[in-house]
Amino acid sequence: MNQAINDPSSPSALPPIAQVPALWTFAALTAGLLGGLALAFAAPQALPAVLGVVEPVGDLWLRALKATIVPLVAALLFTGIVQTVATAQAGAMARRSLGAFLAFLAFSAAMPMVVTPALLALLPIPGGAGSALRTSLAGSAPVTGAVPGIGEFLRSIVPTNVIDAAANDRMLPMILFMAVFALASTRIARPQREMLATFFAALASAMLVVIGWVLALAPLGVFALSLSVAAKSGTSAIGALAHYVVIVVLTGSVVFLAGYAIAVLIARKPLMGFARAVLPAQTLGLSTQSSLASLPAMLGACRTLGLRETTAEFVLPLAVALFRATSPAMNLAVVIYVAHWYGVPLAPALIVSGWAMAILVSLSSVSLPGTISFVASVGPIAIAMGVPVEPLALLVAVEVLPDLMRTLGNVTMDVAITAVIDRAAGTGGDEEPR
Repeated sequence: MNQAINDPSSPSALPPIAQVPALWTFAALTAGLLGGLALAFAAPQALPAVLGVVEPVGDLWLRALKATIVPLVAALLFTGIVQTVATAQAGAMARRSLGAFLAFLAFSAAMPMVVTPALLALLPIPGGAGSALRTSLAGSAPVTGAVPGIGEFLRSIVPTNVIDAAANDRMLPMILFMAVFALASTRIARPQREMLATFFAALASAMLVVIGWVLALAPLGVFALSLSVAAKSGTSAIGALAHYVVIVVLTGSVVFLAGYAIAVLIARKPLMGFARAVLPAQTLGLSTQSSLASLPAMLGACRTLGLRETTAEFVLPLAVALFRATSPAMNLAVVIYVAHWYGVPLAPALIVSGWAMAILVSLSSVSLPGTISFVASVGPIAIAMGVPVEPLALLVAVEVLPDLMRTLGNVTMDVAITAVIDRAAGTGGDEEPR
């Protein structure tokens, strides 16, 4: 069932990605901010010469990062959908699990549309920070132009030329085409199906190697970007980044708390009993920042809750492979935050684009490291909603902090959803998982 995770020979298996530790990138961000502030206050006469060197470095790294988004997402989406369809054919419990995953992902993608703007209204971006950062980052001009009507929007999602759509960063039509193409590939002869699956798996693997190389330079790129930002915007940069972390983490905490609500209201587990059972898995998740590493502890939580071993051993690995409960919510929160930051209006058609994109992309970020998942998941949503992607190169440096909430929410929701499916299997007479 989770061959893509456990079997490196599987066509959909992804290679291990060598990465610079996230703390190094965070340290580069800190050093860049402090260095930029020191230059601005202590040696302003040196700024033109320094910025003449660091700004091209940051811009080149940003361009390399953006260049990986389209091919990486297309390949991962194909392999993710093929794996999802194969899973759905494994029996009633697999179909019920996928139904539960998709239902919650739809909620997770819809929730930040309400919660994040409300948080921004309650806790607005510190005065001057937004405008200061806009003027110090590339691509600072907000997207302008007429807001598309519903008819124009519907026509735009069916591309007449998918290559042209990808080349012009029209992500929603490209991703919908790839989704239909992947579904169609599951209906052709097995040798041809396996050939396509192998091709896209190889493309995904190669792109992951490329993005691994780009992210290996993250400390250098982030240092250059943050030094330039701090030199131009001063202490506003630090306040804006701290504010961003708070807003995104608070949005993700709604998913975390929803895990408890689902366990109590749908799975009918006592609140304190569920909280005690899941605590060891949450602790391990926070220490490792990995749902996969927390899998043994999550299995232990299911045993403590009295769930069937056959259910837990089937559903939990599937959830770790395909179900990123916090991803749609927190990825959309990032995009909405940047849109608010840059003054980009989000029309209903763009909101629908973001909602659909967040759900589809969450299925394509299987078992990716945190920084790669951030780039591959948030970038397409931002492009689809007409929001600048340039700030993502700086925000990825502080992802180490929101990523703690991502892991905490995912671990909690994985156990809660497993409890729901176990209860449904007990009352519905499901077949044993194969």
